[in-house]
Amino acid sequence: MSFQNDARTACENMRELFKRTPLHRNDHLSEKFGADIWLKREDTTPVRSYKIRGAFNAISKALAARPDLRVFVCASAGNHAQGVARVCAHFGVKGVIYMPVTTPKQKVEKTRIFGGDAIEIVLEGDFFDETLAASQAYCAQQGAHFLSPFDDDDVIEGQASVAVEIEKQMQAQLGRLPDMIVLPVGGGGLSAGVTRYFGATGPAFTFAEPEGGASLAAAVQAGEPVMLPQIDSFVDGAAVAKIGTQTFEHLRHFHPDQIRAVPEDRICTAMIEILNIEGIVLEPAGALSVDVLKDIQDQIKGKTVVCVTSGGNFDFERLPEVKERAQQFLGLKKYFMLRLPQRPGALKDFLGLLGPDDDIARFEYMKKSARNFGTVLIGIETTREENFAKLQERMTLGGFTLQDITGDPAISDLVI
Repeated sequence: MSFQNDARTACENMRELFKRTPLHRNDHLSEKFGADIWLKREDTTPVRSYKIRGAFNAISKALAARPDLRVFVCASAGNHAQGVARVCAHFGVKGVIYMPVTTPKQKVEKTRIFGGDAIEIVLEGDFFDETLAASQAYCAQQGAHFLSPFDDDDVIEGQASVAVEIEKQMQAQLGRLPDMIVLPVGGGGLSAGVTRYFGATGPAFTFAEPEGGASLAAAVQAGEPVMLPQIDSFVDGAAVAKIGTQTFEHLRHFHPDQIRAVPEDRICTAMIEILNIEGIVLEPAGALSVDVLKDIQDQIKGKTVVCVTSGGNFDFERLPEVKERAQQFLGLKKYFMLRLPQRPGALKDFLGLLGPDDDIARFEYMKKSARNFGTVLIGIETTREENFAKLQERMTLGGFTLQDITGDPAISDLVI
């Protein structure tokens, strides 16, 4: 019981920095999936993610062991950096935070706001591996304390405070634990902490990781952490090429069927749905645990399920991309290359073939006088997926040729 007791102590100590995050029943999701769905709102911490927990525990324990320690170093382009910055400011110690040169300005500025005068931000390296190497070299040179984002016992213990709160909140509201907890997985710190706290006799678990960064599934299959050859960085809070060595030791015994890979475009549909219906802003990693419910809905019928919404650090400049990806996944928006006859009235004829629910979202036409046909890039939005099949039929009968390029990355990445 030592880990459980240590996690409870860590959770209690965190109250000097922030209140426990809410655990609310979500009526919309409960009705949708025929289950009792609760959201553990880690997007409501002072830094809008659970990362503040691991950072707090790791720094506080390091200071307890070495009160003279004054400099802490980390490498991160996201939530870990912001958590470390806020905790360094709280304890009055210096934080040196290395971030890639390519980090969006918004993330750099948010980290600076959370840390204030307590932190120094160093932009170095085009890729994270270069940034990490630079931070560790600086740490060794200065004799500072390095703060891992997930692969550290104190960080894992700090993330386990999420489980402590879930236990207390569910006991207070229902008098029992949930049947299942759904956890997003990146480096594995949150999942390792929560599952270790509850142990073998606790709730069942489902792990959700982005399809383009399924490092836990790869490690379970190989029996050890493996480096993915490439990752899709869209789910930036969970797109990790290699799960942590220490975190994997606590997760290796789970069955592959408990690990679900979630398509990045489908995550966007969950983000839009939760924003529009509930007014909750989730980052892609924060929406993982909600979106994966679609894959396990047969398992959770009539069950009590807690989904950990791990973060809400979302730059609204990305909203058009999220909406675009969501519409494409749902089949409500497509891009076509249209061969348009270069004759008067051709465009009018084409427009007359559009259905009542079809809307032109993009139209780019280059007329070339030496040709009989011009090429048009056209984006069309509609209200039902089946409308596109009907549109194609009308276009064929009308003598127009539409080439769907939505799913062709070689073309769409170039022209869209």
